[in-house]
Amino acid sequence: MTGNKSPCKFQKVTKKALFLVHREQIAKQAKESYQRVLGPAHTYGLISGNVHEYGKDYTFATVQTASKDSFLDSTKPDEFDVVVIDEVHRAGANSYQKIMNKLKPKFWLGMSASPDRNDGFDIYSLFDHNIASEIRLQQALEEDYLAPFHYFGLSDLSIESNEKENKTGNLQAKFDQIEFEQRINHIMEQAKYYGHSGTNGVKGLIFVSSKDEAKRLSEGFNRKGWKTLPLSGDDSQQKREEAIDRLVSDDRSDRLDYLITVDIFNEGVDIPEINQVIMLRPTQSAIVFIQQLGRGLRKAKGKEFVVVLDFIGNYESNYLIPVALSGDSSYNKDNMRRFIQEGANSLPGMSSVHFDEVARSRIYAAVDQAKTNTISLLKEAYAQLKYKLGRIPDLVDYDRFESIDPNLFFNNKSLGSYPAFLMKYEKEFTSRLSELELEYLKFLSVKFGAGKWIDELIIIQALINDGGLVIDQWKDLLIKNDILVTEHTIQVLKSSLSGNYAAGTGAEKMKRIQFVEEETGRISFQFQKMLENRAFKQSLTNLFKFSLNRNKRNYSERYKETKFKLYSKYTYEEVCRLLEWDRPVVAQNVGGYWIDHKTKTYPVFINYDKKEAEEHLQYHDRFLNRYTIRAMSKNGRTHESKDMQTALNAKDQEYSMHLFIRKNKDDAISKEFYYLGEIFASGWYEDQKNVNGKNITEIEYDLEVPVPEELYDYITN
Repeated sequence: MTGNKSPCKFQKVTKKALFLVHREQIAKQAKESYQRVLGPAHTYGLISGNVHEYGKDYTFATVQTASKDSFLDSTKPDEFDVVVIDEVHRAGANSYQKIMNKLKPKFWLGMSASPDRNDGFDIYSLFDHNIASEIRLQQALEEDYLAPFHYFGLSDLSIESNEKENKTGNLQAKFDQIEFEQRINHIMEQAKYYGHSGTNGVKGLIFVSSKDEAKRLSEGFNRKGWKTLPLSGDDSQQKREEAIDRLVSDDRSDRLDYLITVDIFNEGVDIPEINQVIMLRPTQSAIVFIQQLGRGLRKAKGKEFVVVLDFIGNYESNYLIPVALSGDSSYNKDNMRRFIQEGANSLPGMSSVHFDEVARSRIYAAVDQAKTNTISLLKEAYAQLKYKLGRIPDLVDYDRFESIDPNLFFNNKSLGSYPAFLMKYEKEFTSRLSELELEYLKFLSVKFGAGKWIDELIIIQALINDGGLVIDQWKDLLIKNDILVTEHTIQVLKSSLSGNYAAGTGAEKMKRIQFVEEETGRISFQFQKMLENRAFKQSLTNLFKFSLNRNKRNYSERYKETKFKLYSKYTYEEVCRLLEWDRPVVAQNVGGYWIDHKTKTYPVFINYDKKEAEEHLQYHDRFLNRYTIRAMSKNGRTHESKDMQTALNAKDQEYSMHLFIRKNKDDAISKEFYYLGEIFASGWYEDQKNVNGKNITEIEYDLEVPVPEELYDYITN
């Protein structure tokens, strides 16, 4: 469906072609490009408005004109060998459909930089779900198809007025004007500081939120020496073309520095000379963000790169910025944070990404608070992938086509599993599952969907294939699948698979989920009976395939002789399970650390940023550097207390201490900690008193492996 816009491809496959666009300016530019490349051996015509150049080898027409009866009635259905539709994501409109229903070329080609729309129309079906070629922003940069960009995420100016002054309109108006002037100065200073490519002056686009804002900003900039012009959909095609010529010209006395617009230049405009893009609006859509960024990515003579200045306010939607820039549509928060940490190193070629500290903190806060598993977002991502495939996607399809992370289906409390989503929202999914079967699928999806460990999945898969599997065979089966087996592994597995590995309020409910009999380890009658439902069995197969792939991709590199991967994230319960404790410990009881004497393991959990409500605790857990951290004990402890003595002498007593840390508790969805490996008491400690006068001990630990610089900066800044 999508293809390269290079005209070279058509010379060998067609004698007569129609190129459809939605604006006359684009038709003219396309015609000029084809003439330049294919030369005078062919004829070229334009059909738009009052221009009707029929009978040419290559015809360039606007959809508005080509959809009229006068054009269609005078055109044979098979007159063109090839019909190319530019910006094909628009093809659901009646005008496009009218053309497609009349013309019968040998070959249709649709091109779009954003085919995944949220208007409910399946563009892919128009082309029988055939995708001729697909190239994303990162690949296009890597292949040197586009000019590199240098993106700077800058804090937008934010000033709060005095409440008493606000009570009078005059004072408020005066304050608004002062704030506006300061913002104008701030934008102009930053634009000058970061500059642009080329020696012939800036040729910039500024994107804003409204027509009124565009007009007011233009007036403000012009007063201070810039030459700008606001443009909107209300302006004629002639005015737009004149404005673009004034922008790109080096000779005109009335040349412009910037055009200011809301969205008319999001797509379908070709201005290669653009060397600076300024964004003065919140990012509400990753698609629109890339469209606006893309206005500056066309190559031009004398242009080495484009500078992108994104003024970032305190917006809830800021989490879409790393989604757009990275091209990662998984909506996985760890991926977002990783991109913010490593942005400058994350893009191919010479492109770069930088955030100032205020902008960076605003994006992190937005990522923490973002609800990325809402039903509306899941339905939109599902529909886009279904349109692309022409069928109901399997779980592995989401990874294969780099779509949304399926774990977001699992972690939505109203769903818990992918089949639950399909039963609620997909009419074509006719399979039915019982309430208990959905409970089993929810348990497996939530616990094992991420693929952090697969011990249980290996046993269940074997039970499905061989109902006679007994517990004595488990160890060899696990070892065969490269799973670490300790003296505790089988017992913990048996508890987990028999519904007994739970704590707190969920313990009673988990007893319903029994894959094996507690005593013998044989497949339970209940589970064996459910396997008779082919839909249930197929759902298990799909889930296992996805989870095993995720494990191999993300968690196959274990840290030392543990079941953890360094710098991956784990919940309290997952830590208990992977340390192979007999039972998980309720999070509230952990209190910063917990010692399991049976396995001789001692995990330490740290919330690095404390909230104001917690400041009375006077905890000062802190890194001294990437190798060393100081952590506080629970209340009522001195260095002579039993748990402190175990920490101070862990190495001699053969206890393994593991560090788990998270920046704060703010994540609206997940409560996970980064695993930073083993720690060892350095020998330094200090007994102190907390704010309530209770004993407390601070101990210094050395990390076996230093924290990566980007992660360290994220946690500590």
